[in-house]
Parts: sequence; C-alpha cells; structure tokens
Amino acid sequence: MIDFDYVKARDVSDAVSRIAQDPVAKFIAGGTNLIDLMKENVARPTRLIDITGLPLTEIEETDAGGLLIGALVPNSDLAYDARITKRYPLLSSAILAGASAQLRNMASTGGNLLQRTRCLYFYDTTTPCNKREPGSGCSAIDGFNRMNAIFGWSEACIAVHPSDMCVALAVLEATVHVSGPKGDRAIPFADFHRLPGDTPDRDTNLAADEIITAIELPAEGFARNYSYLKIRDRLSYAFALVSVAAGLKLEGGAIKEARLALGGVAHKPWRVPAAEKRLQGQQPSRKVFSETADLILQGARGFAHNNFKIELARRAIVRTLEQAAAGTPQSQSVKAIV
Repeated sequence: MIDFDYVKARDVSDAVSRIAQDPVAKFIAGGTNLIDLMKENVARPTRLIDITGLPLTEIEETDAGGLLIGALVPNSDLAYDARITKRYPLLSSAILAGASAQLRNMASTGGNLLQRTRCLYFYDTTTPCNKREPGSGCSAIDGFNRMNAIFGWSEACIAVHPSDMCVALAVLEATVHVSGPKGDRAIPFADFHRLPGDTPDRDTNLAADEIITAIELPAEGFARNYSYLKIRDRLSYAFALVSVAAGLKLEGGAIKEARLALGGVAHKPWRVPAAEKRLQGQQPSRKVFSETADLILQGARGFAHNNFKIELARRAIVRTLEQAAAGTPQSQSVKAIV
C-alpha cells in the first residue's frame, strides 16, 4: 500500500506552490495513467495534488486565429468540439483512435501529453528499467521488444511514447503553455517531449515544478487533406504498433505544404523535416509517397522482435499520404483500412 497525502489546489498559483514544495508529489486530474502506475507500484508519490477544480476547462479562440485548449478539457469533449471537428479534424481523429470512450471521458488534454511509456519492463518492477530506476539497465533491448522503438532510441532505453493525440499535435505544430515558480512560458510541441539519451527517466522538458495550463493550436489545421492511420494488434483499445498523422495543403494539384508524424516508433512523435520538404511541389502519387517513406525510414533500426515495424511503417506512411491527398481520411468508427 502506498502512503500518500491528498490536497486540492485552489488555483494555478497554489498548484505550482504545492508541487514546488514537494518534488515527489504528483498532479492528478483524470488519473487514467497515474492511478495505473500507482497500482503497479511504479509511481509512489508522497502527495497527490488534485487540480480538477482549476479553471482550465475552456476552449477559446486566439487573436492569431487558432484555439487555446485548457489543460483540463476532457479528451472526449475535445474530440467532439465543433471547432475541432471542422478546423482540426486530424486532432479529433487521433483522439478517437485512442483508448476507450470511458477513458476519453476522464483523460485530460494536459495529462495526455504526460503519459508514461507502455514498455512491458517499465511496468514490471521485478526487472531492471532505466526509465523507472536510472542506471539499472534496459531489459527491453535483449528482451521481448515487439512494441519498442525503431527511431531515436539509446542504449539506455528503447521505449516509445504511447499517445495518439500527440502525433496529431506534432503535425499541427501546437504550443504547450506551462506555468511555474519562474512564471509562464510557451514550449513548441517539437521541443516538449525528449529522446531518451542517457536520461530516459525524463520524458519531457517540463520542469518538475511546472504545470501545463493549455495547448495552443495555430490557425492552419489541414481541414481538407489529412488522415490519421493507426495500426495495432486489435481494432480497439490497443496502443499503436505504428501510427501516422499526415496533413497536406494542395494547390493546383501539387503539394504546397506537407507535415507528417509517426507514433509508436520512438520516445516522442517522430518527424523528418527533410521528408516533408521533399514532398513540396510534387504531384501526389504512390511513387512519390514511397520515396518519401524510404527517406523517413533511412535511420530506422529494429531489434529482435520489432523489425517488422520498419516495413509496416513504410506501408502505413504511403497509405496515410494517399488518404490525405485524396481527401479520404481513415475512419475511426469503421476501422478497416481500405
């Protein structure tokens, strides 16, 4: 049994003050990941700081033409918000591809960004894991690593980030707004999550005494030509083996702008800017998309049980780009890939 205190934050300033006083404390909102970690004895916070009463539940228009999403907006509310489905359907699709309806009802937008890895050995406290206990070793490298990374891994960790929503946010180039003792700051989404390097216990660049207050979406949402394709072992309630989010802007039949991110393959949503640039000015075709996939996968390297992910990713990239270019995005209600 984990012995911990429970307090309810009055406002953002109070939440920041309380977390700064106790570095082992944790914020709790929906608790859809943290409670699991506590049940498995992976997380042992000395105090839970309940932030569910904070005024971070609104979706607001920004002066720049985008949207500011409060960190406590439930995933289900975000996915079905009319402004999201009309202007940022890629984000809605990615959210609906994840978890279950019950979990989406509870999970918060800010909490989704902070999900811990689903590596089997991270959850198994009887095995070494550098993410759980730095310096103990990585059991996955020589163990059962079917779900693990093919990009950006290090000798210290080959875990992957599990979020679907974050893959879409990477394509949308969102901004994460945070607050801490030193004030407020904005973190470009590409800089929010970290590769493992030699500090795999740190998933993000959020300081221990900071709180996410909002996620800002820019005006461009790729509302017409987009797709989110998730390949998994079963058609619902499963983490991605490989997922792909694509957003295209077409002009005169050619690709004017392209953004592409992969999930399930790295410690953070994976983008290759050179591949996106390679698509600019090209006429959409399977040949062009296959060459783009080859460029993205040049640095991929698998392990004993996950080498199949490389070819799976190649096919998923091509299929997602074809869907996006045709304006026929992958359905999340009818999950069959056609």
